[in-house]
Amino acid sequence: MSLRISFSVLAITLLLVGTSADDLVEELNSISFGYTGVHGPEKWGSLSPLFSACSNGKRQSPVNIVKNKVVRNKNLKPLTRDYSTANATLVNNGFNIGLFFEENVGVLVADGKNFSLKQMHWHSPSEHRINGEQFPTELHMVHKAADGSFAVVSILYQYGDADPLLSKIKNELNELAKEVCAKNEESHIPVKALDTKHMEKKTRKYYRYIGSLTTPPCTENVTWSILGKVRSISKEQVELLQAPLDSTCKKNSRPLQELNGRQIELFAELGDS
Repeated sequence: MSLRISFSVLAITLLLVGTSADDLVEELNSISFGYTGVHGPEKWGSLSPLFSACSNGKRQSPVNIVKNKVVRNKNLKPLTRDYSTANATLVNNGFNIGLFFEENVGVLVADGKNFSLKQMHWHSPSEHRINGEQFPTELHMVHKAADGSFAVVSILYQYGDADPLLSKIKNELNELAKEVCAKNEESHIPVKALDTKHMEKKTRKYYRYIGSLTTPPCTENVTWSILGKVRSISKEQVELLQAPLDSTCKKNSRPLQELNGRQIELFAELGDS
């Protein structure tokens, strides 16, 4: 089964595509995409002219990070993240699980520019790879600046101890798994007073490149920061993230994209490499 564009994707698309909202809604409601078969990633670009960047774009994501090919950039600064406690909504849009914030939950400062945290969602297995290694899960923290540009902080996870954030919303994830979505619907579970303060741990190392959204419309010029520290997640938590999803989207990772001459840069504090 393929999945129609959800409100979550539509909300981002409306900010990025230069067309009228009514026309865009009508067209998007008629489009389905998925991760297998005739609606899979290799076909996304042909599903709609709105998705042309998925096949024609030259700055697409995700990518493989080859450590001995990255360039250390001494002009990059530490990522400054200041998050707080806020109400959120846990959403199953059929192809991933996400947390969406209606109020101001915090700010990322990247290259001297402020980006507000809007949502975070998970992909399993990971979309980005390091030296070809794919990890069990990847979290995308999506931030938006006042000028409409996006910056995504990516966190990779390996199997081990339970992730603190997912532990906090375990009951809500279990509740979400009971909901059944139609192709063009979402399941929503409110999450009250979610504390995201622990997500702003000091960043000693990250990889930086300019890429795209990893789902249609695959819009480019997204600033990516992939944290160098791999965090831990339990197998039970990965299963909880996959349980509510359609059977064709339990593995919701877009294949690797070509760099096409792009350079991946490295920020590392003295002593890290």
